Amino acid sequence: MILTFKIRHNRDFSDELKKARQIAEFAIRTHTLSSKDVKHFGLKSIIANQILRKYSRNKIIKGVKHVNLTIPGQVVNVYREKREIYIPSLKLALTYSFRNDFERVKQIEVDEQYAHVSVTIPEKQMIEPWTWLGVDRNTTGHIAVVADPQTGKVWKIGKKAEHIRRKYKEIRRKIQKARKYKLLKKIKNRESRVIRDLNHKVSRKIVDIAIQQNAGIKLEKLDGIRNNRKHTKSFNYGLNSWSFYQLQTFIEYKAKLNGIPITCVEPKNTSKECSRCGNIGIREGKSFKCPTFGHVDHADANASFNIALRPPLVESIGQLHVDRDACKGSTDTPRGATPRTTETPEPPSFREESMSVADS
Repeated sequence: MILTFKIRHNRDFSDELKKARQIAEFAIRTHTLSSKDVKHFGLKSIIANQILRKYSRNKIIKGVKHVNLTIPGQVVNVYREKREIYIPSLKLALTYSFRNDFERVKQIEVDEQYAHVSVTIPEKQMIEPWTWLGVDRNTTGHIAVVADPQTGKVWKIGKKAEHIRRKYKEIRRKIQKARKYKLLKKIKNRESRVIRDLNHKVSRKIVDIAIQQNAGIKLEKLDGIRNNRKHTKSFNYGLNSWSFYQLQTFIEYKAKLNGIPITCVEPKNTSKECSRCGNIGIREGKSFKCPTFGHVDHADANASFNIALRPPLVESIGQLHVDRDACKGSTDTPRGATPRTTETPEPPSFREESMSVADS
């Protein structure tokens, strides 16, 4: 598994970054792979070679805006006792605070402010789950509702998300009205950091629940949900203003780090079917009622039980989002680990709804 950690380097690499961009532009024009052809730019050959490999073979790209300094892991020195990584080609020493049990440094990318250190982390062996947790992600209310059909317990997580969405929507509206576009960009960046932080907390809580329950995790396969034209305008705003894909990748890699199997299920009618009998019920807001047998439940809780009880999609067993990203070359997502599946027991005849968590 490959994870990327960000370290502030406190150095001015503007000159090296300018040369890196020039080399990338040269590579796009000439498609050369020889560092001798770019020697005159004055950048270290070990870094220039990485840029050439990335851009010379790309037949589609026409230009570049930002090019980082990429250093392969084999030319990096690691001093675990001092928790320090040293890059000889840049004469840069980085003190790290992340976990020290990584196997090796894969590569390091240096930009204006940070060094992005990609390391290989040993994967835990996948557990054989006693049960499966269903996770329902939402645009209103709690962004995630988790249900365990074996115990009937429900966890509602991330209620703060809706407040954050409304708060920044109003701030952006006022800034756009005042035409302060530079400030608007700063606000958008701040909002994305807040969202990322909450998604980390929510995903951590979900994985912690799975560890405690010795359970696997099931998610809805929401690929292409934004292309559905049937959604209302208010629903579409909530859908597009929160990163559900980011939340899913956070859940996936945290689960893999802890040996928790994870898979996806068909999302159709998860919020409409009754989790007791499987018949189509009536949903009004956050309320669900089954007209066949009179079962009444919280709509999101009912959906999360349906997710937990559904069989996994065949294509989701072999490869999840984090695996596909790793195959595309993303270094901040883990590789490997194929989830296992076991039969899920029938739901009990009761529901225990817990208090909301992870709202900070």
